[in-house]
Amino acid sequence: MQVRDVLKAKGGRVISIEPEAKVSEAVARLVQNNIGSLPVVDGNGRLLGMFSERDVLRGLHNRGEGFGQIRVSDVMTPNPVTCGPDDEVDDVMGKMSERRIAKVPVVVDASLVGIVSVGDVIKVMYDKVHSENQHLLTYIHGSY
Repeated sequence: MQVRDVLKAKGGRVISIEPEAKVSEAVARLVQNNIGSLPVVDGNGRLLGMFSERDVLRGLHNRGEGFGQIRVSDVMTPNPVTCGPDDEVDDVMGKMSERRIAKVPVVVDASLVGIVSVGDVIKVMYDKVHSENQHLLTYIHGSY
């Protein structure tokens, strides 16, 4: 199974933020959309980094009160682990596990085209196994 299959199943909506945005704006976007991280993209859709709940916690701990007024580009995680639509889901799952990350941006020629989360991968894998089980049960019961 390829990453494009996961994107097709979940839809193409990606919520992102610009590098010049303030941390307070990014936090508001996280809360409003009930998500844990945001891809940081420039005006051309090129992925620059990821801004996550972890960045918020670290920033509040290290910088304190004025943290919300800092630009996202100053606190984001640059050069995130990425994948392409043609990558195998098993390989992406390995990256997620190795690097302890929950979301992997999907890029084509450095432009963001989607994002794959652990939950997305689990859902697609579960649906696939469930479907295969149903086919096997139908086959077994049909052969009596």
